[in-house]
Amino acid sequence: MNLLLDTHIALWAIADSPKLSAQARDLILAPRTTVWVSAVCLWEIAIKHGLSRGDMPVSAQEALRYFRQAGYRLLAIEPEHTVAVETLPAYHQDPFDRLLVAQALVEPMRLMTHDATMARYSDTIIQV
Repeated sequence: MNLLLDTHIALWAIADSPKLSAQARDLILAPRTTVWVSAVCLWEIAIKHGLSRGDMPVSAQEALRYFRQAGYRLLAIEPEHTVAVETLPAYHQDPFDRLLVAQALVEPMRLMTHDATMARYSDTIIQV
């Protein structure tokens, strides 16, 4: 399975945070799972870390290094991803989350999130 992690799930996974559920951890570590992190996540971390937001404890540069060390694949932002945002229902106003949803739907990939609003977009989104 190709599994795209949202920003918080990706950070919790690399930090082995207790906020990451056992279900999420099992899916991430499953032998047949290819874990992906989007450039969107790095962009979100860069902006929010730069604003000293407490929920982004590492810089984007540090996060990138940790994601690579964990063996996660990196998903670039493609024109098709940005265009797909336009057709999404207006459930969510966060541009980072909307682009992650669009990427998951276009590729296609399973998106793992803790955000119930993001999960409304598709039954292919895994809410943990």
